[in-house]
Amino acid sequence: MMRNDWIEVELGEVCDGVMGQSPPSSTYNIEGRGLPFFQGKAEFTDLHPVVQRWCDTPKRTAQPFDILLSVRAPVGSTNIANTKCAIGRGLAAITYRPEHKYVWYYLRLIEKKLDEQGTGTTFKAISGGILKSQRVSLAPLPEQRAIVSKIEQLFSELDNGIDNLKAAKKKLGTYRQAVLKKAFDGGFTKRTIKWENNTLRDILRISSGVGLAKANRNDNGNYLVYGGNGVTGRHSEYMFEDRQLIIGRVGVHCGNVHITKPKSWVTDNAFVVSFDEAKIRFDCLYYLILSLRLNQYASSTAQPVISGGRVYPVEFLLPPKEIQESLVQEIETRLSVYDNVLTNIERGLEKAESLRQSILKNAFEGKLLSEEELAACRLEPDWEPADKLLERIKKQRNE
Repeated sequence: MMRNDWIEVELGEVCDGVMGQSPPSSTYNIEGRGLPFFQGKAEFTDLHPVVQRWCDTPKRTAQPFDILLSVRAPVGSTNIANTKCAIGRGLAAITYRPEHKYVWYYLRLIEKKLDEQGTGTTFKAISGGILKSQRVSLAPLPEQRAIVSKIEQLFSELDNGIDNLKAAKKKLGTYRQAVLKKAFDGGFTKRTIKWENNTLRDILRISSGVGLAKANRNDNGNYLVYGGNGVTGRHSEYMFEDRQLIIGRVGVHCGNVHITKPKSWVTDNAFVVSFDEAKIRFDCLYYLILSLRLNQYASSTAQPVISGGRVYPVEFLLPPKEIQESLVQEIETRLSVYDNVLTNIERGLEKAESLRQSILKNAFEGKLLSEEELAACRLEPDWEPADKLLERIKKQRNE
């Protein structure tokens, strides 16, 4: 229930808005001529957009402290302009003079709602009319300032916690790689056992996924699809009845190692591994390839690619097959700790984002400030009920 000194208004009643318009591309430059030019979320950071190009003949502009809102897919993301700038059709500029961050945080609260209201077949977008019709709880101005301050205090504490979780996650990745390195350096076995020098060419072959297996046309689309990043969807063109070991071949997932589920289709973004079962177990091979970090052998181009010519010469020590089962057990015992801690970290990160939304929700329901903080707001010289503030805003906009 909204407090009696607050009112609910449409965004268009208290904010001015400008929908962006893209000038001809011939007016863009990277030499700094004209105004910074922003087109969408790609230039956003946590607060202010990063300038990548300028425009010397802008059609629509935003002023410092205007809220920049992405109105084309993805819809709803926001930043704050820290200089006068030109805006393209992917953005809207929203001006709220009393306390711009109050409306900014409100828009962050309804980001998903705005995205759901987007329409369009090729690109989802929202109109200026939809944006102006959004309803926001308007608090007295001193409370708006106090709410913004309290949100930022709580977000700062939350961000510190998130940074700690991310740092722990990074250290955990180092631990995982250290376990694998030690395992295939012979650190988990008796030194009297002889390991053999090998290259990947000695034990395996890699082949692109598409075309290695023919379609089962009666599967009703139930075969899982795998690319370099794991499961990506369902398909029924090319499939494998049994599980396969695959390696990401192209792009950001280049070098990733994954075990497919039975009845899976593999795209040409991944290699399917065949290997000498007399020399190495399936599970041991999986951990071995993980330990080799094949992404370091990708071509250094804009679109990284791994080829057989780059990975076949990679050298390693191969344990005798009779000890590979016990070696895998040693690895999995240690990595089970990794899995448990990683799960807890991921849950912590999810809870942190949920808590962020909870803070914003409480803020705009009038539940964030304590009675003492509210009492302090009422002592501010510019305190007035929200309906009086609305009258003043409308008068100023008409002047």
